[in-house]
This record gives sequence, structure tokens and C-alpha cells, in this order.
Amino acid sequence: MKPIILASSSPRRQEILRLLNIPFQVKVSNFSEEYPSDIDLRQVPEFLANKKIEAVAKTYPAGHEIPWILGADTMILLDGKLYGKPADNIEAAKFMKDFQGKTHEVITGLALFNGDVMFATSRTVITKVTFAPMTDEEIEWYVETGDWHGAAGGYRIQGLASCFIRKIEGTNSNVVGLPIFDLYDMLKEQNYSILE
Repeated sequence: MKPIILASSSPRRQEILRLLNIPFQVKVSNFSEEYPSDIDLRQVPEFLANKKIEAVAKTYPAGHEIPWILGADTMILLDGKLYGKPADNIEAAKFMKDFQGKTHEVITGLALFNGDVMFATSRTVITKVTFAPMTDEEIEWYVETGDWHGAAGGYRIQGLASCFIRKIEGTNSNVVGLPIFDLYDMLKEQNYSILE
């Protein structure tokens, strides 16, 4: 298998690539995560995933072979508002207050650049997550654990927040940050086999 450049520093995405035995290197794209104001909010993660692979591809000098590159971006959508990673305890608590007792959408944009044929493809995957009602004490306890650090929406499906997650509609791995079925499907479409 050819190595894939992962345009993300996410430990969870790295774990999934290791699980699939896909050789990879991390090369974080340094670009301003801005998006057009008129874009459909559900398309923002896919837009940003594409920008990540573009930014990494541009780091290779002219005439240099560009390898396979994988970009991914995960955000949460609730009531017409996008949630990224909380900046501090106060914002993490606010996110939990917003999510408790409601269903939100976890949206991951995937972008894959095929270095063999210089072709990029992308898609959006959406999973619905329902939180049970939470007391102020539960929110305070959760935030104090620090489990929210570095996670879109301030929680991880495989972490302590699972105490409060009542229902998931869609794929769990999407909430982790890299939907395995869709990644595998995109690789198959580009004739990249992980079955070796």
C-alpha cells in the first residue's frame, strides 16, 4: 500500500488509519479555516477538508510527485449554528448546555487526493446524536474532567460524554472524526486496496 498523507493532527483519525493498517504520515495544513458566508452550513466541513488537501499539496515543489492525501474536518450543527472545538471550560459548558436534551448533527467532510492520477474526490457524512437532559451538576462534573479538550463540540463519543448520549443515528466512527465505511468506499473507488 502506498502511504497516505493525513492532513490532520487528530489522534483519533490516526488510530483509525492504524486500525485499517494504512501506512500514513501526518502533515498538518496551516491554512485559515475560513469559509464563504453563503455556503450551506452542512457543506462547511467538506469545503474545509478540501482546503486542507489543497494546502498540503501546495507544500510540494513544482515537478515533485504529490502523494495520496486525506483531509477531514468535523463540526456539529444545532439550530443553525456550527460548533467546533471549545476554547475553554466556559465554552465547553455552554456547548453541553446547548446540546443537553436535544439532537444535533455531527458532520464530517472527507476529501481524498489520488496522487497516482492527480484526482480529488470528497463527500459529507452526517450522524445524529441525541443527548439526554443534563443537570448543571452533571455538566460541571463533565467539564471539570477535561475530556472535552480538542474535540469537536467538546465531547468524544468514546469518552465520558457517552454517559449522557441517549441515541445515535448513523455511524459511530463519523462522530469519532473519520467515518470508516465512507473512507473505505472512497479508497475502493480510487483503486486503493487495503486488503493486501
